[in-house]
Amino acid sequence: MSYEFILTDTPADGVGLVQLNRPQALNALSMPLLAEVMNALHKFDADDSIGCMILTGNEKAFAAGADIKEMEGKTHIDMFMGESLIDGFDFGKISKPIIAAVSGYALGGGCEIAMSCDMIVASDTALFGQPEINLGIIPGGGGTQRLTRAVGKALAMEMMLTDRRLSAEEAYQFGLVNRVESIEDYLTVAIDIASKVSKKSQVAIKLTKDAINKAYEMTLQEGLEAEKRNFYLSFSSEDKAEGMRAFIEKRKAEWKNR
Repeated sequence: MSYEFILTDTPADGVGLVQLNRPQALNALSMPLLAEVMNALHKFDADDSIGCMILTGNEKAFAAGADIKEMEGKTHIDMFMGESLIDGFDFGKISKPIIAAVSGYALGGGCEIAMSCDMIVASDTALFGQPEINLGIIPGGGGTQRLTRAVGKALAMEMMLTDRRLSAEEAYQFGLVNRVESIEDYLTVAIDIASKVSKKSQVAIKLTKDAINKAYEMTLQEGLEAEKRNFYLSFSSEDKAEGMRAFIEKRKAEWKNR
């Protein structure tokens, strides 16, 4: 499928890549762009040959925020009735892992989209922030929730109330990103991680992602019960039988993803 605002690729076996492609606007997020992102992610999610996805921008900007010109004329009713940019992406509906490969600006909605992914690999030039306060609004795509869970209440308050921005190293220090790599290597590293993920049992990967995400949505006891259900469910898969048999026979497992 041909897209106007994104590029797609399969840079390694089992890896699907979606690249935001509005370089003249620092990959500012618009509803048409997000519609294309979700379309591409759903296609990769439904593709049995793909085990993990990467969402990236370019070296200068992952995404520098929302397209303010698109939002400026919106009213409360426009937003409430579903014409909102933040309704344009719902990564919770994607069952396979998504890695954000972030370089340059990841601000506002760009930061929120990166945090919506399952892992973040940052280049040493990455800059994370939620500057919505400068527009007289608040983050609406998960910033107040995901950033607070990632870096803690005090730092999240400072970032969202004063427009403090985190460098890549600070983001790593505070647990927002998985790792920091050079601008030359960050995408290669993200592809390598995605390739490793894609070689595992897709049944176990989906069940693991689901259980980890529930850790943010439930009490500890509820989360433990959800984990237990997924653990028991994994014992019904052909991959469980193959994985344990391969371990005992001291050979590499041949996953059937069933």
